[in-house]
Amino acid sequence: MTGNEQFRANAFTAAEAGIEQGLVQGTFVPGAANQTISAAMVNAPLDLYTAVITPILGGAPQNPPLSFGASIGKISSYQFEITSTGKSVRSAQAVNLQGVAVIAPYDPSIPPDPLGATTQLN
Repeated sequence: MTGNEQFRANAFTAAEAGIEQGLVQGTFVPGAANQTISAAMVNAPLDLYTAVITPILGGAPQNPPLSFGASIGKISSYQFEITSTGKSVRSAQAVNLQGVAVIAPYDPSIPPDPLGATTQLN
């Protein structure tokens, strides 16, 4: 049982490394296709991770709240999710999720939410 727990912990560590590498290597382009980052762990080459960066709401901008005052219509928040799967020996696997918000100048060329939901944060 101790060995199995160690392999599960290794898979969790690999999944966390995938989150970190997603934050470092991700391009975070609104409206772009999913981006995948995969690698083996440096210190444990049998432990692998695959991180997938997904734009939320098709990359639609999330407008800032009204309290931003003069910034209304000038900046937006773009939401992404990183799903990282870590794998270790003996089929140990862990899946970790991390949300990411990128604050950037508002881009009117990016359409609002294709599902018709509001893009106004409350």
